[in-house]
Amino acid sequence: MAFCIITDSASDVPGSVIKEYGLHVIPTPVTVEGTDYFDGETIFPEEFYVIQAEGKDIKTYHISQFMFEEHFRPFAERGDEVLYICFSTGIAGTFQAANLALEEVKEEFPDFQMTIVDSKCASIGFGLVVERLLTMQKNGAPKEMIIEAAHFFCEHMEHSFTVQELDYLFKGGRLSRTSFLAGSVLDIKPIIIVDENGSLKAVEKVRGHKKALKRIIDMVGEKGKNLERQVIGVCYGTDRESIDHLKTQLKERYHVKDVLETQVGCAIGAHTGPSILAAVYLNETKEEYERYL
Repeated sequence: MAFCIITDSASDVPGSVIKEYGLHVIPTPVTVEGTDYFDGETIFPEEFYVIQAEGKDIKTYHISQFMFEEHFRPFAERGDEVLYICFSTGIAGTFQAANLALEEVKEEFPDFQMTIVDSKCASIGFGLVVERLLTMQKNGAPKEMIIEAAHFFCEHMEHSFTVQELDYLFKGGRLSRTSFLAGSVLDIKPIIIVDENGSLKAVEKVRGHKKALKRIIDMVGEKGKNLERQVIGVCYGTDRESIDHLKTQLKERYHVKDVLETQVGCAIGAHTGPSILAAVYLNETKEEYERYL
């Protein structure tokens, strides 16, 4: 019996991590002009952003109970124990669907052990949690500590992000019409966090992309704890130049231990657009976990 850590594609875990650990990632469904695809399985960021730029109709919907059952059942059949780090309930209905699926699978396999953690995080916010847990497991951390650390990391993960184009947030209902129109005319960029409920929240507005990027970097220093001992997560859509600048500043200003970089996939990118830039980091750390990191 194995103890398996899994996640879903809204975590935007880098492909290198997926390959290194053989990580099981449950794909988020995406429809393009009425045709179904699966994020990270049958459609990937490079082609997705080309499709998005062409103005095609794109929709996402959360992973269904039936889909979860199909992914959970093989673990139950093998007698594995599973820790699933799930997309935030404040943004999607993934957590509820996963729990309903677990109940169904346990009807057939009553001894199946699975812990589902509502990350209350988005994108690399919980992708970083997953990578940290996999690292702990590789370095010999006991199962109970890994599950405890999963809750700790999720509870203490900070997100700071911005976008250049406001259209996508507006269309998705995450930006008011007034803010959209004013922002577009005055070049106002929102600074957005994921709050304690796991929901997106615009907390500041700055003028211009450069100032928005600087504000994100500043926030890491203001909220982050023991940054020199942390791996910081960063993500982007298509703006390679800005993400390189963000990484350089994090290393030079805060001497962070390392940076985990990823490109935002369809599950998130469909709602933020290609210009998303984000940094995620812990506002608290624990020495007992750092021993395995």
